[in-house]
Amino acid sequence: MAVSSKKDSKPIRGTKQQGEVPPGDDVGAAELARRVAHRMKAERAARNLSLDDLARASGVSRAALSQIETMKSNPSIGVLWKIAVGLGLTFAELLDEQRSLGTVLRRGDTQVLKSPDGRFESRPLSPAGVTPFVEVYELRMAARARYAAEAHAPGTREILVVLSGLLRVTAGDSVFDLEPGDSIAFVADQPHVYENTGNSEARYHNVIVYGRT
Repeated sequence: MAVSSKKDSKPIRGTKQQGEVPPGDDVGAAELARRVAHRMKAERAARNLSLDDLARASGVSRAALSQIETMKSNPSIGVLWKIAVGLGLTFAELLDEQRSLGTVLRRGDTQVLKSPDGRFESRPLSPAGVTPFVEVYELRMAARARYAAEAHAPGTREILVVLSGLLRVTAGDSVFDLEPGDSIAFVADQPHVYENTGNSEARYHNVIVYGRT
């Protein structure tokens, strides 16, 4: 579900002056940056990985990783997925959410992630860490939007259910067109593309099942 972008990361929007209350979106971006930075440091230390090691494993430049780990930039969705793969974590584990059995995930407490162009967004539906090999998301795509996803870790599969609108999935050399109520399961450890071929916003449920190592 990772988006391809030309930049490894983008700055957190706006500059907060001392004593000024930042906009809500900036608060969420700052909190996300803090969680990712904390988890990256902890996981690199546990694995005895240098920034250079993680750069080679993730495909994200050392400079970008350093900026993320020092909370000087807010990584894109695509970069987050690359880092998670490089560390051998699920996407939710990288975000370092609170994890406990029976946790209720309130809609208002979820961190909605958006693509750089704002035409694709992903909202987690399952509390992080409760099901370590499965993650569930609600996806929204604007009319005629296209989202290019990079390969996930080996053995990863995805299940997509179309709730409203249309969906075209390209996985490898195969192309699948789906309508409301249709679903598809495919191997996601290869580049894949989601495309809303309709003239209105579309909604999907996305289940990601990680291979067990």
